[in-house]
Amino acid sequence: MWIRLRQIAVVTSDLLKTALDIQTVLGVEACHIDPGVGAFGLKNTLWPIGSQFLECVTPVTEDTAGGRYIKRRGGDSGYMVINQVDDVAARLAHVQELGVRVANHMEYDKGGFEGLQLHPADTGGSFFEMDQMKVEGSEVPDGPWWPAGSQWSDFCRTERVSGISAAELQAVDPDRLAARWAQIAQLEVGEDGNGIPSIQFENASIRFVEAVDGRGDGLGGIDVVCVDRDAVLAGAQQRNCGVNDDLVLLGGLRVYLRD
Repeated sequence: MWIRLRQIAVVTSDLLKTALDIQTVLGVEACHIDPGVGAFGLKNTLWPIGSQFLECVTPVTEDTAGGRYIKRRGGDSGYMVINQVDDVAARLAHVQELGVRVANHMEYDKGGFEGLQLHPADTGGSFFEMDQMKVEGSEVPDGPWWPAGSQWSDFCRTERVSGISAAELQAVDPDRLAARWAQIAQLEVGEDGNGIPSIQFENASIRFVEAVDGRGDGLGGIDVVCVDRDAVLAGAQQRNCGVNDDLVLLGGLRVYLRD
């Protein structure tokens, strides 16, 4: 079985501002708006980064899960780590054996899509989602991805960034969180080059760091493969999103620039 990091979601109180930040800094073009998230009191936008995606959601009604999450984390925040798997039925059986609750079991036959959003109280860190595409060509890394629409590749711009190579989860006890995510993903915990606990997906790593910013456990950052660092930093300066030559802030997410 394989598992790939396919999409990262952030939740923001101002979709327009965050969208302008993302587009100006990363040089990406929006590919899809999903009206289906309206059922959860949200609206969204997605941008392709290579064959992966960055999604931004914002509450449009009172008392939504997304709105409560913004309040709990003290502002815009990383929200979901969304992954593609090759056998969602086997993944479901495994999480049921572990006693992990499924917060949302999505089945869209028309799109050839089935997905599992696991309950964050049982996973820790953030929403952990595992989805399968059941259409022709879906096994390859740049294959169809129903949540991003049918024409997402037409909007793919890689002049500045070309992929998401890691997600960074922060926790009071990162070792414990790493062990839990590894158990769910059916992988072993290792260490990155800095001795930080991590697990390796097919196309990216998930690393687990200590929460030191006062915001508690959550999805704190991502690594992006940077093609044109100067252009990214110029956009960050324009939008007042820059921190240093290796880090920008977008939608409450630390975005590390990696060569």
